[in-house]
Amino acid sequence: MTMTGGTEQEGAPSGGAPGGGRWWWARRRSLALDASLAVVSALECAAEGVSFARGSGIPLALGVAFGLLVGATLLVRRRWPIAVVLIALAVTPAQMGLVLGVVSLYTLAASDVPRRIISALATMTAAGTLIVAFVQMHHDVVRHGSSEAAKWAAVAITVLVAVGLTAPPVLLGLYVGARRRLVETLRERADGLERELSLLAEKAGERAERARIEERTRIAREMHDVVAHRVSLMVVHASALRSVVREDPERAVGSAELLGDMGRQALNELRQMLGVLRTESGAAVSQRPVEPVVRPVAAVEADGDGPCLAQLGVLVEQSRAAGMAVSLSEEGDRRPLSRPVEQTAYRVVQEALTNVHKHAPGASTLVRVAYRAQEIAVLVENGPPDGQPSARLPSGGNGLVGMKERVSALGGGFVAGPRPSGGFRVSAVIPARL
Repeated sequence: MTMTGGTEQEGAPSGGAPGGGRWWWARRRSLALDASLAVVSALECAAEGVSFARGSGIPLALGVAFGLLVGATLLVRRRWPIAVVLIALAVTPAQMGLVLGVVSLYTLAASDVPRRIISALATMTAAGTLIVAFVQMHHDVVRHGSSEAAKWAAVAITVLVAVGLTAPPVLLGLYVGARRRLVETLRERADGLERELSLLAEKAGERAERARIEERTRIAREMHDVVAHRVSLMVVHASALRSVVREDPERAVGSAELLGDMGRQALNELRQMLGVLRTESGAAVSQRPVEPVVRPVAAVEADGDGPCLAQLGVLVEQSRAAGMAVSLSEEGDRRPLSRPVEQTAYRVVQEALTNVHKHAPGASTLVRVAYRAQEIAVLVENGPPDGQPSARLPSGGNGLVGMKERVSALGGGFVAGPRPSGGFRVSAVIPARL
């Protein structure tokens, strides 16, 4: 609880406190301590009230009651420390409240009261104690007729008493208050760090989950690009082989050999992909769930193992062998590009041809590659199907999505859609330099 006048925050709101406290006490032991100090102070002031009553001529019972009331104010020292110090200062001329003055000064110094108020009240208490002690000492010296040396000794003792009753509780209170504030600051800082660590852990978990999702998506895209085209051509050739095996055995033999070559190529690319789906230590990717350690196929292709634009002629010839009327056109001067650019352009053409085999069998197709100063443009467009029976190849609808993701990852643009005159067009523009 914040005490009146900016005093120390030791309690909780009235009506209850953490740890079973009451009113402005945070704990029951704090209440017990203040109650004990109040009892001791009240008894002391009551005893000193007897002397005060005799010296001032008031009834003895009134002096004792006054002392009990003054001493009991120590019970509210945490709530109103300034008021308690002022009460102790007020009863100083009556020569009562030794415990009250010392404890109230300590409580004031340990509170959050501004330092200038603490200094002012401590100075006033020291001055009041000094004056009262000096008057009492002087009265005793004069009454007993002591020497000059005794008078100076009395002055020295008076100063020591005033300083001894004021400085130690104030200094101790300042130390305890500073230490308490330091501990509170460190605790708040530790709580803040704990919250930050919790947030960082949550964000790290989210990043790891996103990384796993992205890795699975990338693996699925690579598997689709690597395998789908070869398998699609194999299915087309197998369908054609069944119809020509009796009419043209030589052509059937050529188709069978081509099927074998495509199967070996598909297995080769699949083996390369499965090889990169392992960690450097040989453990499976699934054994490292937090940090993705898969080396993507694109990285392997970047090392020189993947396809490039120089192989587009072979890709087109394979589609022609499967019965597609496809032509290849290149514009500009062919020049070596970075591996990711060449592989992405190749995969766009490959996937577009695969889609023609699936959805427009027998359609005439044009593949155009334009080498420009700052970019490379790829266009694959086909006309409507010519009525040939479909090979009934399955389609998951991921080919166009994968192409767009590949091109967008390199900062390029990708457009795909039907042509006004029929058929389909796939277009991609990729920066020549990354």
